[in-house]
Amino acid sequence: MKYILLQLAQTIDATDSNIPTLTSGEVVTNTLNLAYFLAGIIAVIVIIIGGIMYTTSAGNAGSVTKAKNMILFSVIGLVVILSAFALTNFVIGRF
Repeated sequence: MKYILLQLAQTIDATDSNIPTLTSGEVVTNTLNLAYFLAGIIAVIVIIIGGIMYTTSAGNAGSVTKAKNMILFSVIGLVVILSAFALTNFVIGRF
């Protein structure tokens, strides 16, 4: 079995089988873009939850403050995410 696997490993080549290869810069860019995308989704979900909490607070001052803070901090988080996205794509594009 070991011999068969060794022969198979020697005969498979990424260029012959049309498997795309990525450079390290592309891997970093794809990973960062995925992280920014997931962070953006989480921030939007927190904004939605904060909005629901705000509308269902029934005038309770503590709940209103908590909901407003959730919305405010998630919007700040979105701004930070967008800034980081723009900055890293600018830097990666230059080098």
